[in-house]
Amino acid sequence: MEGIQLKPIEKEKTTQDKVYNQIKKAILFGGISTDEIFTEVQLAESLNTSRTPVRAAIQDLVKEGLLVSIPRKGLTVRKITPEEQNEIFLLRSTIEVEVVKKLTEVITSPEQLRVLKLILKQQEEALQNDDAISFIKLDHEFHISLTRLANFTIIEQVLNNLHNLTQLMGLIAVRKQGRMKNVLLEHKQIILAIEEKNPERASHEILNHLEKTKETLIIVDNS
Repeated sequence: MEGIQLKPIEKEKTTQDKVYNQIKKAILFGGISTDEIFTEVQLAESLNTSRTPVRAAIQDLVKEGLLVSIPRKGLTVRKITPEEQNEIFLLRSTIEVEVVKKLTEVITSPEQLRVLKLILKQQEEALQNDDAISFIKLDHEFHISLTRLANFTIIEQVLNNLHNLTQLMGLIAVRKQGRMKNVLLEHKQIILAIEEKNPERASHEILNHLEKTKETLIIVDNS
């Protein structure tokens, strides 16, 4: 069988998969306002499909914590409370400080950080195109790549589990004028600190980056 070269057949997405992906994308990227209350019927009509796959998708999204059911009214996108924001940033700060410290020990060549610099370049392009959605996707990839480079597989899973909630917060944060530009500068400083093999500076830069994002969220929420 070694001489046979075939590409695996890609499994076609079911209607339920497509419905789930469409609704989730709308939730994460602002296609559904957090102030809006909607129903299963409205979603089915918007997607031009039956209620069965919509109902299944809603059940999954409620379990994931992205949708909240309001009795006798319908559904709404989850709003993250200030207390939840504090928990998320406490968890991320604790984890990511250890990640960058580890990187200052294991990175021996700037070439190993090429993936981070590539993401940074892509974020610069997203900024130039005023593409907040791509920018936030790349922001998550930047932080996951830090963890991956440190070979922290369990921590990577934890951060991925927080992805939906952090993405909701991130989209709110980048609405503030100038935040995307500042994120780029903060990411650059993180990379430089790792290249310098300076654990104290790396810790400072990642904490500063997360604290600035948290501060921006508070400003946007109160505006």
